[in-house]
Order: sequence, then C-alpha cells, then structure tokens
Amino acid sequence: MTADLKNEMRDLVERNILPYWMERAVDRERGGFYGRIDGHDRVHPEAPKGAVLNARILWTFSAAYRVLGRRAYLETAERAKRYVIDHFIDPVHGGVYWSVDCEGRPLDDKKQTYAIGFAIYGLSEFARATGDDEALDAAVALYHDIERHAFDSRNNGYVEALTRHWQPIADMRLSDKDENGSRTMNTHLHIIEPYTNLYRVWPEPELERSLRNLLGIFTGRLLNPHTSHLDLFFDDAWQGRRNVQSFGHDIEASWLLHETALVLGDAETVARMEPVIRRIAAAADEGLQPDGSMLYERWTDTGRTDTQRQWWVMCETVIGHVNLYQYFHDEEALQTALRCWNYVKEHLVDWHNGEWHWGCDEAGNVNLADDKAGFWKCPYHNSRMCFELIERGF
Repeated sequence: MTADLKNEMRDLVERNILPYWMERAVDRERGGFYGRIDGHDRVHPEAPKGAVLNARILWTFSAAYRVLGRRAYLETAERAKRYVIDHFIDPVHGGVYWSVDCEGRPLDDKKQTYAIGFAIYGLSEFARATGDDEALDAAVALYHDIERHAFDSRNNGYVEALTRHWQPIADMRLSDKDENGSRTMNTHLHIIEPYTNLYRVWPEPELERSLRNLLGIFTGRLLNPHTSHLDLFFDDAWQGRRNVQSFGHDIEASWLLHETALVLGDAETVARMEPVIRRIAAAADEGLQPDGSMLYERWTDTGRTDTQRQWWVMCETVIGHVNLYQYFHDEEALQTALRCWNYVKEHLVDWHNGEWHWGCDEAGNVNLADDKAGFWKCPYHNSRMCFELIERGF
C-alpha cells in the first residue's frame, strides 16, 4: 500500500501539479510568472505579482529538482530565483516587497514578515538543491533583516509587518480575513519553517538560537494550555482573544515543529517537543470528518464553523498524519492520511486541466470562484505533500 502511495505522489506531482505551472503560469513576455490564473483557468496577464506566490514557486521547483532531478525543474527554479532577487528584494532597505506590478515594478512595498520568511524558504531550498552561493547569501541577508527589524527583543517574538523603511505600520494584516494583531501564529509558523530549512545549509549558532527561541514561543505563547490548539492573534504583550481554532494550521504545525526539533538534532529537544506535537495533532483532529476531509476553522466565542474544505488544509492533513505514523507508529493516523488523500483525489484534483481547485463545500461542490494561481494559491502545499511522502518512503 505504501509503495503504491509513493508512486501515486510521484505521478501526481510530475503529471498534474508541476506541468501546470511550467506550461500555464510562466510569463514569457514580462518575465517571471503570471500573477493570477482564475478558477476557470483563465490567465490574467495584467495582475500584480505577489512575493508569496513567487517565493513558493521558487521553493517548489528547487525541491522538485532536489528530489526528482529533472533539468526542466532546475530551469524553472532558476527563473523564479532570478525574479525574486531582481524584482522582490528591496536593494536599498532590505527585505522583500509584498507585491510588484505585472512589469516587475514595486507596487505594495510594505515589509510583511511572513513574505520575507517565504523568500528565505525558497532561496534556502535553491541553495540546498544546487549549492548556489547567490541564493544562500540572499537568504542569510533576509534572515538578518528579520532579526534586525522585525524581532521584538523586549516582548519576544516577531512583529507582523512594517513599512518599506522598517517603521511601524497601522494595518499589519496578512489578509482581509485576519485580525490586525502585531503577533500571529501563522507568521511565526512561517518563520520557523524557513529558518529550519536555512539551518540545513547554514548551521550557524545565531540561527540555532533563533530556532530554539521560536520553539519556546510556540510552547509558551502560542499553544493554548487548555485546548492544545495554537491560538492565532495577539498584541505586542501577547494578549489576545484566543477565540479561533484553525485545524489546518494545527496539523501543519505538528509536523513542522517536529521537523525543527529533528533538524536541530539533539535528543533532549526532540523528547521535549514530541508530546507537544502529539497534543497539537490531536487537537487538529477535532476538525476531521468521516469522509476524510478536514474543516477549516472554528470560532469558540460564537460557535460558528467554517466548513469549507481548502486544498492546503488537506495537504497538511496528509503530511501531519503520515508523520504521526512514521515516528509514533500510529496506524490509525495512516488510515486518516489515506482517507484524506482519497477525498482529495475525488474532489480537489483537477484531473482534466491540471493543478487543484481552491476547495469545495461540505456537499462536495467545487469552488471555482477562487484562483488556481494567485497571491495565495501556489504549488507549495500540494507539491510538498508529494515530496514529503516520496522522501519518507511512502
């Protein structure tokens, strides 16, 4: 069964996911990649280009080359690397712009810590796959930008956003759906993720200290001691309503925090983190449904639940449960991963046009209103699911 699953993952990433981005998303006129392809597969050439999308494309094709070895994946990764360095990295003040216009000129020049983290993730993966010094140097410089400007040494933790000149900014939200908090779980998760990847190729003591501090932030600040969910929004003093439970982020965090502990490589850290990891994963499973899918979010103060099944939540559900099976011999978790994968095959993969749909509702009706490619819809979650299972031997 596991050998078949590994073959399915390789077939999926090489026939469904990667070709879509190589054939449909490359902007051959203006450079880089198109900023938007809508849910009906229509390209919008004039759309702005987001830092997160481009950094995730860079990560995806760098990882594809490292894991699968095809020259075409390296060429796409090189295209993404060039565009990120030449158009998104601020050559004067450091960091990365949130967005550029379709011609590659700065559009929204704020410094969103989350986006800088993804640039580190993509650049460090390119360096990991190729040994490229330019990518590594750029990733290290962005790490120092975050630590110099976005790290709050007084309260501990990372501020959500700043202006281009690294000054306070009124609206720090990552998206319209978020609260305007200066500290968020999501941004801290996507700082520890790239920092861990950077540590693989740049194992410096200062980065190790940052990673250990981040693990402490997760266990001491973000983890709700009563529910074992990770709470989402806080102010500078780490005060927040603690009213949102995000099942996808919980299960994603369970395996990413485990990854950090394993990459750091000392038995004490792993032993300390593993019970926490299992608690977070168990809390995430409150969102599991009998059909194998995972709900999106629940608000504890109103009782409202967002029942949409988003593509990225399913990907993280598969990886997180495979991780539980691999390291904790949890047979039920493997069955959960397989049920979720079967749900994805039936409802979310676009077998005709390529790539995946954004999501579907609880009745299985596909969401075509949201993008196939855009500021948030990228090839990173679903390709990473495939690479993780391929590399883990599933």
